[in-house]
Amino acid sequence: MKKTILIFTALATALLILFKLSKYSIVSGDTKIEFIIAGIAIIFFFIGVYINKKSLHKNRPPKREIDHQKIKEIGLTKREYEVLNEIKEGLSNQEIADKLFISESTIKTHVSNILMKLDVSRRTQAVQKAKELQIL
Repeated sequence: MKKTILIFTALATALLILFKLSKYSIVSGDTKIEFIIAGIAIIFFFIGVYINKKSLHKNRPPKREIDHQKIKEIGLTKREYEVLNEIKEGLSNQEIADKLFISESTIKTHVSNILMKLDVSRRTQAVQKAKELQIL
């Protein structure tokens, strides 16, 4: 947080200095306004590139790999795993049924099997446990 405040303070100070310099150069008549604006734009372009590299591209944690062996150990079928992925997206039984082109009662059966195999009682718990087991 202190680093961010320091960066923005430095940017504000640099902007004020640039404006003062441009004011004095305009008053003295040595430079045209277009050159001053172009200089300010170039400086802020490079400052923006620098901030982008420093702040937006921080080290991100590596994406976890799906443990396919664990899926087999739990006993999830391919279709149950597809339903579990759709549950993770927050879809209702009817929406999952429409997306996978099967009946809603079949989805209910798959959801029951998933809950039983993951030893949980709710869909949200199933998603949470699946993430802990690294199968989602």
